[in-house]
Amino acid sequence: MIRIIIFCLFLSFTFPAEAQIDIASLKHGDLLFQDLNCGGLCDAIESVTEGIDGRDFSHCGIIGLEKDSIFVFEAIGPGVIKTPIQKFFSRSGQENVVVLRLDTQYQELIPGAIDFIHSKMGAAYDDVYDLANDKYYCSELLYEAFKMANDGKALFPLNKMTFKDPKTGEFDPAWVSYFKELGVDIPEGEDGINPGAISRSKFLVKF
Repeated sequence: MIRIIIFCLFLSFTFPAEAQIDIASLKHGDLLFQDLNCGGLCDAIESVTEGIDGRDFSHCGIIGLEKDSIFVFEAIGPGVIKTPIQKFFSRSGQENVVVLRLDTQYQELIPGAIDFIHSKMGAAYDDVYDLANDKYYCSELLYEAFKMANDGKALFPLNKMTFKDPKTGEFDPAWVSYFKELGVDIPEGEDGINPGAISRSKFLVKF
């Protein structure tokens, strides 16, 4: 139930045809940032994280090219999976996805990052946003993959997580309900990473 609330994975949406993203131009290792319309939790994530150009993102993944197919490697409701590109777009529409590419000097990290993700396929989703367990949420997967590929040096910096509504200074009710259902304390102030922060990285470029 919790994972369905977070990402609405099993909902199917129909969107007008969009030509904003040239799928043929996508390269192995491109990063995708997605604004999911999944209700209160997505809104809570976006309220405390700002993406590139002021965009709101609640999810992210990385492109993997396999023969003639394009997949997105991601950590989402079922865990670490690979998703056909069109299925990924169908969750939000192309207009709600931004594609960024690693700067040329860091392209060499991509094979190692993808290899790391391959080694984690099927790992559980990290419901509690804990960097110390062997579970992964979307931006944590990218953080760990590129850290490993970069000889243990983080490419994307961690942040102190907050689950408070910036307007009220109180914990967002959506998070209160979420962590209560999990039976764990809200990890306020713990180290974490989010899609918006990664999208603002100086090592990523538009193309």
